[in-house]
Amino acid sequence: MLGRLNTHIAEHKKKILFFMVSSCLSLLVAGSTFSFGSLGPLMVLAAAAVGVLIMGVFLDPRTGVWGYISYCFVLGVLVKYFVGIPIGILLDGILLLTWGGILVNFKKIDFSRIKNEYILMSLVWFAISFLQVLNPDGGSVAGWFNEFRFAGLSWLLIAPFVFLLMSKKADLDRFILAIFAFSLLATVYGMKQLYLGLSSNEQVWMNAGNAGTHIINGKLRVFSMYSDAGQFGASQAIMAVIALTLAAGPFSWLKKISLTLLALVFLYGMAISGTRGALFALASGLFSALFLSRNFKLLIAGLLCCGAGFGLLKYTMIGEDIFQVSRLRSALNPKDASLGVRLENQRTLKRLLEDLPFGAGLGMSGANGTNYNSDRPIANIPPDSYWVKVWVMYGVIGLVIWFAITSYIIGKCGGIAWKIRDPKLRVKMIALTSGTFACFICSYGNEVMNGMPSSVIMFMSWSFVFIAPELDEHLKTTKHDGTNI
Repeated sequence: MLGRLNTHIAEHKKKILFFMVSSCLSLLVAGSTFSFGSLGPLMVLAAAAVGVLIMGVFLDPRTGVWGYISYCFVLGVLVKYFVGIPIGILLDGILLLTWGGILVNFKKIDFSRIKNEYILMSLVWFAISFLQVLNPDGGSVAGWFNEFRFAGLSWLLIAPFVFLLMSKKADLDRFILAIFAFSLLATVYGMKQLYLGLSSNEQVWMNAGNAGTHIINGKLRVFSMYSDAGQFGASQAIMAVIALTLAAGPFSWLKKISLTLLALVFLYGMAISGTRGALFALASGLFSALFLSRNFKLLIAGLLCCGAGFGLLKYTMIGEDIFQVSRLRSALNPKDASLGVRLENQRTLKRLLEDLPFGAGLGMSGANGTNYNSDRPIANIPPDSYWVKVWVMYGVIGLVIWFAITSYIIGKCGGIAWKIRDPKLRVKMIALTSGTFACFICSYGNEVMNGMPSSVIMFMSWSFVFIAPELDEHLKTTKHDGTNI
């Protein structure tokens, strides 16, 4: 009897609390609408969402991780709709909030799990990036800080999440499903841009100097929800690699068909982006997947198919009247005007960097270079490549270290995937490793692996591969697989 009474009282309290919260929100919406017009309710809803996120993160820090992943995918479109507002700083806010949740729950978390070589590598690169503030040839400190956030700090803060919070197989499956879902949404949004047109805010962004790179021969290079068409196309190619690799795994026919269709949708997204570098992401990623699969007959067949595809693009004019095919074909033309400009820029950068073994400093290349250091000649030369950007900012010494660190991590991931015994887990590790390899390779042609969402996908994919041996051992000792993919 007493138990029923307590339950009734608890339910009554919940109703009263719900009524009070609803009333407060209603009053806030009404008052904000009166004061700020239609923007008012949006401000209230945003504040409510932030409040819910904060509470959720402190109760379960994984909420912050999923919130961060979600925000990375929509950041590109928000920046175009909220011009002049530092939307990007919320990325750092979510990261710091998540770490605050981790520290609050420190008694429940095993911090010894981050004692591994992957975290050590991210720490080394963080230290190198931080010390660039002392570069005597560097420019604006504000430019250094804005570049440092993405070049060094984000990697160090993101890499431990999987080890500390998401070390179960279910987390791996959710991660793959999440990036597939958001990438599919991006494809659909890209199709909307292509067939129904751009929004007024997106058109303003185009008119602000971006039409030159996103309108080619009167055709739109679709950029979807991302920062630009290069990021969209490369990301879609990477997702196609992951989906095709999983489609070849030991899953049900329904899942195989679904993954194949998903890959075809991503390939379409890659095509409408008009991003030529995505072609190399696709080729390198699939080659990596075929090699790690240890099915050398399939590898040979895949190489022959890729060779035939490249041959059609290189030595025929089939499909030349289709804009997307024409763009991909130009990637294989050594006389392409765009390639010539890039090579000339690299020759100019080589002359400017001759006496700068540690580079010109962070924030001296790309968008931060033109925004904060426009008085420096080297800052006004577009890198057109993340590899080149690293070379400009860190010098030849930094480039060698960065290349060695990245190559080691990808090689280590390949070795881990090679040894995984559980067939379903193994193909997932092959897919993630191949996706990161594709991201690394296509970053030579575009700034991909330091942009959203590619960077967060890469950092977390590496973390999941590094915990794979532990997952493999767990699967060996249990009969229930629990696969969600």
